[in-house]
Parts: sequence; structure tokens; C-alpha cells
Amino acid sequence: MSLVLDPAAQDLLFREARTANTFTDEPVTDEQIQAIYDLVKYGPTSMNQSPLRVTLVRSAEARERLVKHLAEGNQKKTAAAPLVAILSADNEFHEELPHLFPHFPQAKDMFAGSREAREKNAGLNAALQAAYFIIGVRAAGLAAGPMTGADLAGIQKEFLDDDHTPLMVVNIGKPGEDAWFPRSPRLEYEQVVTTV
Repeated sequence: MSLVLDPAAQDLLFREARTANTFTDEPVTDEQIQAIYDLVKYGPTSMNQSPLRVTLVRSAEARERLVKHLAEGNQKKTAAAPLVAILSADNEFHEELPHLFPHFPQAKDMFAGSREAREKNAGLNAALQAAYFIIGVRAAGLAAGPMTGADLAGIQKEFLDDDHTPLMVVNIGKPGEDAWFPRSPRLEYEQVVTTV
């Protein structure tokens, strides 16, 4: 085999993992989310920017406020999921660079004067971290239901501030009955990879 990762782990993280549409009512604990974060925080980002921010939506009142901003097809499953997370990009990530990228003291100043550059970098790198987060949810033996079908501007206004741009909403939990849609096709290696 060309991969060193155990085949069972490959299946857990990729081949058998699916976007869940239903969940059991088994709770997802803060300890599980902390374990997920403590694993996925090591995923690389440019200049160690680490702009991902996670807002856990636990209370019934907050869930109700969130659901109204989701596409109709996403509302019922989000209302019933054990835990929902809003993943967002912190556009003021540069404030943490003296701690996160200490060997280059000018890093913070590179971004301080350009909100546009910060938003571009935060969006890309937080999207990378969001993908790591989904893999981390799978590594915890849970299923993730990431969704971008939402009024993200409404979610920002409802839960965040102007410095945080929402990327997606992720339902998290143990998969329930009929959790999976049929798997959609994927592109083959030859369709994706070229050599120059």
C-alpha cells in the first residue's frame, strides 16, 4: 500500500465517511469538541494565521435564531442535530501573529493596513481549517453535516460581528436513521492530476 494510515482509519476519515442528514439524540460534549480542536489545530495555514473561529450553538433559543437563516432543506435537520457549529473567519487574525508567528515580528504589520488582504487570507485559511475540523469530527467517531445553504450575512448579524465572516454551518452528532444520501460520483485521478 502507498498509504501508511491504517485502512480502517482511511475508511473512517474518507471512504466510508459521509455528510449526515439525520442524527441520534446522543449529546456531543464540550470535551469531544475540545479533543477535536486539539487535534485539528495542527493543520497548516499560511504563516500559521489560524483564523478559524467556532461558535457552538447549544441553547434552544440560539438554535431557533440560527434555523431561520438556513435554506429550507437545511432547517429541519439543523433543528434536530445534537450540536451545531458556525465556522467563521476572523478578519482580525493578524492581532495573534506576534504569538503565532514569533520568528517574523513584522507579520502583524504586513496585514494591519489592509482589510482586503486580511479578508482574503482569513477566508482561504479558515476554509482550510474548516476542512480539518470536519475530518476531526469524523476522527471522533461522529458525523458532520456541513452546509453553506444559508443567509450567511444574516448569520453574521445574528451571531457574530463585522470582524468575523461566517463560512458554513456544521451539524455534528452520531448518524441517525437514513442519515446518508447515495454517494455522488467523484472525479478520477486522470481528470484531476497533471504533470508538467
